[in-house]
Amino acid sequence: MARAKNLVEAVQITVSTTPQIRDFLEELTGTGLYGKNVAETANILLGERIRDLRKSGELGRDPNTETNT
Repeated sequence: MARAKNLVEAVQITVSTTPQIRDFLEELTGTGLYGKNVAETANILLGERIRDLRKSGELGRDPNTETNT
């Protein structure tokens, strides 16, 4: 079943990493559980970690909300 279209605007960033991290991302991508390519897998993992940090209080609220003054 296809995923719903992401309604949030996407921006492109460039991330430099070690060969080992790239290898781990490729391995995770190969499982089919995280993404169709390494960039998508990295995006999903980064998003999950940010949600965890916000939930634990280590990271503030969404910087795009007006209540965050």
